[in-house]
Amino acid sequence: MRTSRLQRRYLTRRLEILRAAGREFRTRGFAETGMREIAAAADLSPANLYNYFRGKDEILFFCQDNALDRLIANLEKTRRARTQSAGDKLRTIILFHLHCVLDEVEGSAAHLLINSIPRRLQKRLLSKRDRYEHGIRRLIASGVRSGQFLHTDPALATRAILGALNSTIAWFNPQGMLSTEQLAENFGTYLVRGLCGRRALSRPTVARPIPAVAAAQSLRRIRGKSADLNRDRSRTVSKKLAKKGSQQW
Repeated sequence: MRTSRLQRRYLTRRLEILRAAGREFRTRGFAETGMREIAAAADLSPANLYNYFRGKDEILFFCQDNALDRLIANLEKTRRARTQSAGDKLRTIILFHLHCVLDEVEGSAAHLLINSIPRRLQKRLLSKRDRYEHGIRRLIASGVRSGQFLHTDPALATRAILGALNSTIAWFNPQGMLSTEQLAENFGTYLVRGLCGRRALSRPTVARPIPAVAAAQSLRRIRGKSADLNRDRSRTVSKKLAKKGSQQW
């Protein structure tokens, strides 16, 4: 019993260190963050920190490993659900993914460069990433077969979705106009709608319109007024190219 209690305390402390390190990696960058800064953020002495981790590359590995375990566990749980459509399942995965990488600081460190991590550990991470990607790909493929999604390449669609989700780490501002929840709801709607085409979603409402949408609508009205002019110009250019011969791309 005493050993079990000590193990829980040890694992809890390691998770606290991961979160502190994740904050430092996100703020300073991985290269500029040393064990001394991580120890200070975790309220430990540098010597005590080495009782939990041997170096910052090992800390980064566990940040990534922990985040991937959570993503995979949610993926498997969502895929097994029988009451949701393929679109709802994909939406659930998208929302959880964004909360993991934006709300959990060790999750945000899951997509930093991993070149400094030993190759044997890199392989373990890449194996889990492939497993996660493959699971989403199977879900999309299932939606295509059942007619819930438009015909598409599941591998390409999966990479486009994951690329969009992971890129938010670089530009999302927690103090900005959208909360993580609102951003996740918007992404869930946009990305799933792209696979469903005109098919109705069970939750089609966007959490909050992004202000730039109004500007885009105004721009479309302006473009609409000049559409005829652009069409005439395009015809003129096409005639000239037909005479000269256009270059093949």
